[in-house]
Amino acid sequence: DNYAESDIVIIGAGSAGLACAYEMSKIAPDVRVAIIEQNVSPGGGAWLGGQLFSAMVVRKPADKLMAELKVPFEDEGDYIVVKHAALMTSTLLSKVLQAPNVKLFNATAAEDLIIKEDPNVRGGKYVGGVVTNWTLVTLHHDTQSCMDPNVIEAQVVVSSCGHDGPMGAHSVKRLSKLGMVPDVPGMAALDMNTAEDRIVNNTREVVPGMVLCGMELSEVDGSPRMGPTFGAMFISGQKAAHVALAALRKKQAAAAAKKAIATPAEALAA
Repeated sequence: DNYAESDIVIIGAGSAGLACAYEMSKIAPDVRVAIIEQNVSPGGGAWLGGQLFSAMVVRKPADKLMAELKVPFEDEGDYIVVKHAALMTSTLLSKVLQAPNVKLFNATAAEDLIIKEDPNVRGGKYVGGVVTNWTLVTLHHDTQSCMDPNVIEAQVVVSSCGHDGPMGAHSVKRLSKLGMVPDVPGMAALDMNTAEDRIVNNTREVVPGMVLCGMELSEVDGSPRMGPTFGAMFISGQKAAHVALAALRKKQAAAAAKKAIATPAEALAA
C-alpha cells in the first residue's frame, strides 16, 4: 500500500534498472522507489557474461561502481573483468534490497502505462505510472478469463526493459503505438564501443514523465547492439537516477509553487 503512489517507478531490474535504484537510494533516500520486474529472479541478463561464459566484462569508468561495492576485479587497462557476473549482480541486488526507500515487486509485469493529458507539458501528455499484473496472468490473457490489473501511480517512470523481445522494449513500443514517440527505428547491428557511448549519452527523459536507460534506448534511437559488456548499462542506470530525480524535483517545486499561490478557497479545499 505504501507504494501504490510512488515517487519513481523503475520498470525492469536488469543491470541498468538495478544501478538506477542503487544510485537513487544514495542520492535521494527520501524518494519512494518501486521496481517492477517481470521475472521471479531480478538481474536480467547480468547473471552471466557473453555466450554463457561466467566472467563479466565492464568498460571503464564503470569500474568505480565495482570499487564502491567492493566487488573484486582484474584491471585490463580500458576495461575490467569480474570473475563471475553473478558476483557483481548479487552484490548490487543485495544493496538495492537493503535500501529502506526501495521496494521490489518481482514476478510482476508492467502491462501498460498510465498516460494523462496536460496541455502545459510537451506533447500534451505525460506518463503518470504503470499498470501491473502478475507476469503469468499477463502472458496468458488469451487463454483465461479476464483478470483485472492493478496500478502504481508515479511522478516519474524509469524504463529499462532492454532491447526488443517478448517483453523487451515494452515502454518504447507502447509509446510508439500511442503516437508519443513518432519514430522507432529499432536496434542496429553490433558495434560495441559505439553502442556503449550512445546508450550513456542518450539516457534521458524521452517524453514527460518517462526516462529511458539501458538497451531499451537502442530501439528508439537506432543505436547499435552492444554485446556482452556491461559498463554502459550500469552508468546509464546511474545517469537515469539523476535525470529522474531532476524531473521529480521539478514537479515537486511546481506543485509547491501552485499551492503557495492558491486562493483561500482552493487552499481550504486542498
